[in-house]
Amino acid sequence: MTVPLTDKILILDFGSQYTQLIARKIRELRVYSEIMPFNVSLENIKLFQPKGIILSGGPSSVYDEGAPLITSDIYRLNIPILGICYGMQLIAKQLGGKVSRADKREYGRADFIPDTDNPLFKDMSKRSLVWMSHGDRIEKMPEGFVAIGSTENTPISAMAHPKLNIFALQFHPEVAHTEEGLKILSNFLFSICKCNPTWKMSSFITWSVDNIRKDVGNKKVICALSGGVDSSVTALLVHKAIGDNLTCIFVDNGLLRKGESEKVIDTFERHFHIKLVFVDARQRFLDRLSGVTDPEQKRKIIGNEFISVFEEEAHKIEDVEFLAQGTLYPDVIESVSFKGPSAVIKSHHNVGGLPEKMRLKLVEPLRELFKDEVRAVGEELGLPEEICWRHPFPGPGLAIRCLGEISQDKLNILREADAIVLEEIKKAGLYRKIWQAFAVILPVKTVGVMGDERTYDYVVAVRAVTSVDGMTADWVRLPYDVLGSISNRIINEIKGVNRVVFDITSKPPGTIEWE
Repeated sequence: MTVPLTDKILILDFGSQYTQLIARKIRELRVYSEIMPFNVSLENIKLFQPKGIILSGGPSSVYDEGAPLITSDIYRLNIPILGICYGMQLIAKQLGGKVSRADKREYGRADFIPDTDNPLFKDMSKRSLVWMSHGDRIEKMPEGFVAIGSTENTPISAMAHPKLNIFALQFHPEVAHTEEGLKILSNFLFSICKCNPTWKMSSFITWSVDNIRKDVGNKKVICALSGGVDSSVTALLVHKAIGDNLTCIFVDNGLLRKGESEKVIDTFERHFHIKLVFVDARQRFLDRLSGVTDPEQKRKIIGNEFISVFEEEAHKIEDVEFLAQGTLYPDVIESVSFKGPSAVIKSHHNVGGLPEKMRLKLVEPLRELFKDEVRAVGEELGLPEEICWRHPFPGPGLAIRCLGEISQDKLNILREADAIVLEEIKKAGLYRKIWQAFAVILPVKTVGVMGDERTYDYVVAVRAVTSVDGMTADWVRLPYDVLGSISNRIINEIKGVNRVVFDITSKPPGTIEWE
């Protein structure tokens, strides 16, 4: 889908870990932004018609052999440019300045003194904390540039060429550690690029529905519905566009959380009146997983079995030509090799290779959106809050939270324990503040005492983490009374458990899931 906006910002990626964050912050300010590789052609930049261009940070040094560069023609497009970190050093080098290794590497918070007369720093404080991450510095600015900000270690922490509308920062305005970063980005968007805040989810829904109708016509579409927010919002958008020409297929693999199947059927079939094929494949998956303990083997068996079940059901529906997938913008970014400093290559398939095997055309209405925007679309479409704000749930489901061999008894214990964890976290008003919270059943038993009798039962671990994108995470400092309630309820209400432990491992070194 082409987003029909005149006010757009283009971000050229040089491999920074924060590039996606730049795009998300700009969209929070209701201006549409897209990320492209640093070596995108000038023709494609002109075709995109950006109101402003941002050069991201990156791990390279501009004087390294093979350092990523852009064509100098970009500086002559008469489009405002903002360089961040590596982007600043690149501007300096390409326009005739001098970049050299800093005597003292600057990493972390720094006290920044901005020139508040410059439009980039309008309405900022006289001193402001910013986040630095660099080992190089601008020794000499290019002709026509002036310094517009400094720190104790970096005299030229920001510079600008007023006539060319080129600005550059040595720090990262997009990260939370930069106190007034959002104000700086806002000044660039609205005071310098003259953008209007036209990016809103209600407009996106209208454009998306129109595009689906245009692309699909009166053909039939199938969608693999998991009950998660991505597939749910995808289904609602496609159904809004083509009605009963959409059929959703929901596979209960026996690895879902408590009450999840009933919730999906009630929401989509009874509330939204979407054609839904329900497949009870619980025993089939359990049989295939019998005796399997290796996590990777579990994942492969579940993925392959899902494809088999989905194909069988899809072939029962006549004249299907399209497959709807909940591909998000980060998936699109990561699936493209930028052939540059980030070297990010990820093969992305939301439904495990189904398009290739079934020869279906793809409908991906969410491919321009970040996760928070998908949730906003879901709210606009009336998706229940419990689905819209559901914590991420892994594709293999409870199989990778049931360590070791999977059995129906262990799954039943895990389902009940997981429900208690979520109930208590919601009761404490913490659910929306946590990225993910869940229970894990361990493949060990311990001795306990219950009612003056010796027990030898399973251990359940509780996991709760905060994160922005799941790439890194920190454990949540749950209040002791919440942990106490969770532990008491699990032990008292679930037969077969006599010990509860709390996971206090961050990612890295651990992962969010246990398998």
